[in-house]
Amino acid sequence: MREIDVSIIEKAVEELFISANAELPSSLENLIKASKEKETNETAKNIFCDMCKNLDVARENEIPICQDTGMAVLFIEIGQDVHFINGSLNDAINNGVRKAYLDGKMRCSIVKDPILRGNTNDNTPALIHYSIVDGDKVKLTAAPKGFGSENMSKIKMFTPSATEEDIINFVVDTVKTADANPCPPVVLGVGIGSDFEGSAILSKKALTRDIAISNENEYYKALEEKMLKEINKLNIGAQGFGGDITALKVNIETAPTHIAGLPVAVNVGCHVTRHKEIVI
Repeated sequence: MREIDVSIIEKAVEELFISANAELPSSLENLIKASKEKETNETAKNIFCDMCKNLDVARENEIPICQDTGMAVLFIEIGQDVHFINGSLNDAINNGVRKAYLDGKMRCSIVKDPILRGNTNDNTPALIHYSIVDGDKVKLTAAPKGFGSENMSKIKMFTPSATEEDIINFVVDTVKTADANPCPPVVLGVGIGSDFEGSAILSKKALTRDIAISNENEYYKALEEKMLKEINKLNIGAQGFGGDITALKVNIETAPTHIAGLPVAVNVGCHVTRHKEIVI
């Protein structure tokens, strides 16, 4: 049994959310820079140039890439041989988020009640997805999520009779409906399988996979590529001004499901789809 003081988790959470909001994963930043060279629409090409400048300024000045520093989403994989000591793990995570957003001078966007509203003024509570895995380590993945893109996400409960084309069309239509709202070019997380809420979590988790890594299953890797190709025919382009590149990457995650169902969720990420991880 390995003991981990919750203060270590608190500090790690604080650093992850500050870092994730100030600097994109290198693979995503490199793809944005490469897209600047590939884009043939001059307006879109200029927008890609501005995006690259924005990333450089954020890094150099240690400030957020985007004014919407997001809802604090955290995936935490806990080794079953770990025992947390000296406090509540849940409290430690939220304390880490609180410090990140207040000390990091990031926008606090969380309200106490979905209808009655009232800002919590510290961006808590975080949305925490816990899972138990083998071993004695803890993996933390911070994924601050802005709502310009989150609001464009969709879920559909297909029946097993749905074809591959039906699923591709649903994903493409989601992007078409979103248009310029999620600050394209987008990154898409697609969850296929599980049940209603499970497919949505899969789609969010898909956004935390490095875009340089495709699905390890050859069928789903090919499906990611087919979806990306069809989306980029939409001519929405960077920030909705038209262009060759409407989406940068599609990541698919799957899970077993019921014989009577085929849930599909699409979580839309903007061009600054942020995430950072650490293993303790």
